[in-house]
Amino acid sequence: MSELTPNPPVLDKGRMLPGVAGIALFMLVFTLTNVFGALTNVFGTGRGKYGVLALCTMLAAGIFGLLRMRRWGWAMVMAGAILLFAGDVFYFAHTHAPQFLIRGLFELVFFLYLVRPDVRDRMV
Repeated sequence: MSELTPNPPVLDKGRMLPGVAGIALFMLVFTLTNVFGALTNVFGTGRGKYGVLALCTMLAAGIFGLLRMRRWGWAMVMAGAILLFAGDVFYFAHTHAPQFLIRGLFELVFFLYLVRPDVRDRMV
């Protein structure tokens, strides 16, 4: 009589889930939109403009790290998603414009997807 042993777990390190690619695509479009807005002085001409450009640069680096399935890119995109969520909730509380709440809820869902153990375990 042979003892049955369970199959060893399949290592999927470095393999991208479709949700990660979708999140990266959304965040890249969002980042490029904000860069265009900063370059056309939507955020003002002073500190706001350069602050948005700096944050977009950091988020773009994180997005490309996430696309390469690096843990540092995953962490940067997660931090960006939760900070964008907090900012959108803040703007919604002050303006009561529904587009901020809708976009903020999308960013919260992205954060909650990225924090899942099966997504986290795939990062190299």
